[in-house]
Amino acid sequence: MSKKSDSQFQNLFSSPKSTQWDERLAQIAYRFNREYQGERFELPTEVQAMPIFREWIAGSFSGRIASPFWEIAKPQKNQHCIDIGCGISFLIYPWRDWQAFFHGQEISNMARDTLNSRGPQLNSKLFKGVELGAAHQLNYPSEQFDLAIATGFSCYFPLEYWNAVLAEVKRVLKPGGHFVFDILNPEQPLAEDWAVLETYLGAEVFLEPLAKWEKTMKASGTKVVAQKSGELFELYKIRF
Repeated sequence: MSKKSDSQFQNLFSSPKSTQWDERLAQIAYRFNREYQGERFELPTEVQAMPIFREWIAGSFSGRIASPFWEIAKPQKNQHCIDIGCGISFLIYPWRDWQAFFHGQEISNMARDTLNSRGPQLNSKLFKGVELGAAHQLNYPSEQFDLAIATGFSCYFPLEYWNAVLAEVKRVLKPGGHFVFDILNPEQPLAEDWAVLETYLGAEVFLEPLAKWEKTMKASGTKVVAQKSGELFELYKIRF
């Protein structure tokens, strides 16, 4: 990681809003910044011998496990949507076809900078910018969004953190708005190997039973509207 990137993480996770999650957030941001920059990961020989690693290094695995959130919560025309942990979502998903307004928040400054540079070139009307920040501290006013999306990162945090995320998402959603997110299903055959790989890549994975996640959702006052199973992740659409 460059000195500039190091400095940005120190600023982000050492602000007056610093929390107990800062060290984990910095680790995860570092792991994904390295991937976005195409850096080489030095992993043990036994990890490199795993079939899942060979698929990952070939670039074919992410497409298999990405959660198609639009299949249960398709953004509608003129809706304001926030993609939390968005990566480079606006560049790879059909936001122009949906004609929905895209707002993002990311902990990877590489992803944030890429989207803020290229997003307006792709569609300056729909792209509303990406903020640098964590999911439990959304940099947006209350009751602003029709739909919130959070895929691909819940497994890097314990359920205690997710309680804070749910509270923040509830705050920024308009009344009647929906939240779609995915959860790693530890019962899937690939789950343990994927958890091992991600841990060696720098982001420890929590293998929490779906029943515990669903109990957490229920305790937060949410109702499951739709659900879809994937090869690795379980996709949920909920409302508060």
